[in-house]
Amino acid sequence: MLEIPREILDAVIAQAQEGFPLEVCGLMGGTASRVTSRYPMTNTDASNEHFMMDPKEQFAAVKAMRAAGEEMLVIYHSHPESPARPSQEDIRLALTPNVCHLIVSLVNREEPVAKAFRISAGNVEPVEIVTAKAI
Repeated sequence: MLEIPREILDAVIAQAQEGFPLEVCGLMGGTASRVTSRYPMTNTDASNEHFMMDPKEQFAAVKAMRAAGEEMLVIYHSHPESPARPSQEDIRLALTPNVCHLIVSLVNREEPVAKAFRISAGNVEPVEIVTAKAI
């Protein structure tokens, strides 16, 4: 289970909408399975089929999480034209251990779909998302 404050999930969906038709990406920090922060990243690939986070932004986000006593819980990105499930490339590039991968699908832009997964050694497991009020 992954607990995400409604405001943070809404902000990720808004970022996906604003970035359309390109993929957007970012990180979320928190403790245990409760997200408490979001770090939007620049998709340096500027692609609608894949993403690459800016390394300097990633480093700054991880540093900020550590300073706040958080750990990286989520890597997120959008799928502008495909369902909210990991692509073969997403599975192949899921190398960060112990994080969830959140994917926002904009196949139907009026009703975005967000789903989370744990990906390890090529195995994909769905993770329940529970929305919560902010702390």
